[in-house]
Amino acid sequence: MNFVVVTLAALAALVVLFGATFLIGRRLGRYNVVDTAWGLAFVAVAATSAVFGSGDLFRRLLVLALVSIWGLRLAWHMLGKSSGKGEDPRYEKVLKGDTSTLNVLRRIFGLQAVTAWFISLPVQLSATLGPTPRALLPLLGLGVVLWLVGVLFEAVGDHQLKEFKADPANRGVIMDRGLWSWTRHPNYFGDASVWWGIWLITIAGWVSLATVLSPALMTFFLVYATGARLTERIMADRPGFDEYCARTSFFIPRPPKSRVS
Repeated sequence: MNFVVVTLAALAALVVLFGATFLIGRRLGRYNVVDTAWGLAFVAVAATSAVFGSGDLFRRLLVLALVSIWGLRLAWHMLGKSSGKGEDPRYEKVLKGDTSTLNVLRRIFGLQAVTAWFISLPVQLSATLGPTPRALLPLLGLGVVLWLVGVLFEAVGDHQLKEFKADPANRGVIMDRGLWSWTRHPNYFGDASVWWGIWLITIAGWVSLATVLSPALMTFFLVYATGARLTERIMADRPGFDEYCARTSFFIPRPPKSRVS
């Protein structure tokens, strides 16, 4: 029954967060503020799960710390990325000119709230389970390592891209340096790694395996729905992009191929 309490508390936190973000977006006249709320949503779920859960305290606090580091960094990054700019073309396309309250809530804020709730199910369930069995501790350790790799790829990749774009000489040039020479999407790869790592950390028994669809859905969004594939469709016509794709891994990092002379 404790899971019911935890998941209802998580849903309530998400409703409050995305509802407040909707009001902010309505006031600003742009709804890309939801991107900032995305990372905060998982922090809110991890916090409510840690408070209302009755499971292993160490794992509750560990998950809260790791999710908070990831979520707060992402929220800060997205806030800086969107501040002072107009609406994101993605949301203009989604809304199709209909900015009525019901349409905005249904197509943007409500959808993201439900998605965040589903993806965070491993966090919620873990908060209700007992200590991680000794036999599963290697999975917990592997999860921490995978989380660390993901956070580094995401944070370093975002920083490298920001520095690259800040140089006027790079306007119109494809970013193919640093981590971006090993994968065309280090930030999305990092995001996926973080959530597979979190999932491994939350495994405390056979019941935990039921939440595997949560990181799988996150990976699907990052690769096919709103992440890598969508980004590449937008960039497809840029000069040099085909050559960049030919020498650089799409998602999983690997050493770049030699440049074609």
